[in-house]
Amino acid sequence: MCTLEKRGNLFILTFTGEDQHRFNPNLIGSLLSLLSQVKAEATRGSALITQAQGKFFSNGFDLDWAQAAGSEQGAAERLHHMVALFKPVTAALLSLPMPTVAAITGHAAAAGFLLALSHDYLIMRKDRGVLYMSEVDIALTIPDYFNALFREKIGDASVRRDLLLRGLKMKGDEAEKRGVVEAAYDGEAEVREASVRLAENLGKRKWNGEVYAEIRKGLYPQLSAILGLTHKAYTIARL
Repeated sequence: MCTLEKRGNLFILTFTGEDQHRFNPNLIGSLLSLLSQVKAEATRGSALITQAQGKFFSNGFDLDWAQAAGSEQGAAERLHHMVALFKPVTAALLSLPMPTVAAITGHAAAAGFLLALSHDYLIMRKDRGVLYMSEVDIALTIPDYFNALFREKIGDASVRRDLLLRGLKMKGDEAEKRGVVEAAYDGEAEVREASVRLAENLGKRKWNGEVYAEIRKGLYPQLSAILGLTHKAYTIARL
């Protein structure tokens, strides 16, 4: 499951336990509830860090839950259901009125990679964990909002090709070199410390959260449109 902790102006969202943190309806529901709480409690200077315990940041959708339907059609329906349920998670992060940081201390695959990429900044470790889009290897197509997120968040077409069409398992040092993550560090403690440091420095700017969210949505117009997010073309807010 996941928990939410408040440390000063920082919200720390943590996937708990030593499992793979695969997304099923229960975990997606918990995640959406906590993101809603973060948004409701946001103030100037707030920032969010998402992290995980164990070997995995997240290994994507819970395919075991899908296959437990007992038939190929039933499994496909459950998978489509999870894809639909997860879409509001991406929308919630894109419209959150504060800077967001993903502290990737383990493997982030498929929807887990998407979750990380939905944050403003990604911090990764070098010594363990990869970014991996498994769909090409397991014969699954990629949802439209996944494609839009990759297209607008990763500007280098060759990087997108390697991740989506080669199924490249990208380690931290390569992810930093190719601009997928903000920075990569040698160990878990260093990643967590760097994430807190970054989030605190961003929070010190005390930006207007509504304006911050509108600028973010405007930065990714195709993704925002697919997610059904409205964007105010111009807003004057009180400083």
